[in-house]
Amino acid sequence: MTSPTSKKVAVVTGASSGIGAVYADRLAARGYDLILVARRADRLEALCTQLAKAHGINAEPMVADLSQDDDLARVETILSTREDVHVLVNNAGIARLGTIAQRSADDALSQIALNITALTRLTQAVVPAFIKRNHGVIINIASVLAVHALPISAVYSGTKAFVLQYSRGLQQELAETGVKVQLVLPASTATELWDLSGVPLAALNKSALMTTEHMVDAALAGLDQGEAVTWPSVADATLWEKYEAARTELFASTQAGTPAPRYNIG
Repeated sequence: MTSPTSKKVAVVTGASSGIGAVYADRLAARGYDLILVARRADRLEALCTQLAKAHGINAEPMVADLSQDDDLARVETILSTREDVHVLVNNAGIARLGTIAQRSADDALSQIALNITALTRLTQAVVPAFIKRNHGVIINIASVLAVHALPISAVYSGTKAFVLQYSRGLQQELAETGVKVQLVLPASTATELWDLSGVPLAALNKSALMTTEHMVDAALAGLDQGEAVTWPSVADATLWEKYEAARTELFASTQAGTPAPRYNIG
């Protein structure tokens, strides 16, 4: 993704800190004007001021809680009506880690609302305009827990698995257009999400913890290289190819029309 030749806008959700703030900085450095979406007005406004001064771009704060329908609808309207929006970074998300017995139903629903519903609605809002222009970039931030579940991550892993499959299906849908969808699957990254999740950042293995700057720079390098799926911390890219091949083979084997012989059904 090269710098735009004329002013184009990138919308970044969850932009007031962490991964979202780094995406905002990197996209501003590439010449994009910004609409930054987050709940915390003070941080958001300070970041917009900082980025506008540093990169000579326009950065517009949009204070919104994407788990709330009215706020989500306001952002949907921007995405569906502004012709200068060319990039959407679906970064906003939360984790509430713990066993189902320990966590409340509200904890589960809050993760679904932000990690699934908001991402889906914002993508739905921008896709028709992108298709009409035959140009646009959607970056969906998932997690390595999209393909792995822990005893404390049933809901979180489930939401990120949705992001994985939703993004892969959308990539196929848009394959013959100029609209690009990149799926990013970070491993443990040093963000505030951890301290709010129930598993403090200090408890994580430091050697396996990536900085937000390295994560975003790797993801953008993957985008520039044309990757549809980016695993920022995975050195052996053939592991994903093998995973996809095994998944495809497994799916093909389901198309039998009869019970598997091991069930001994006459």
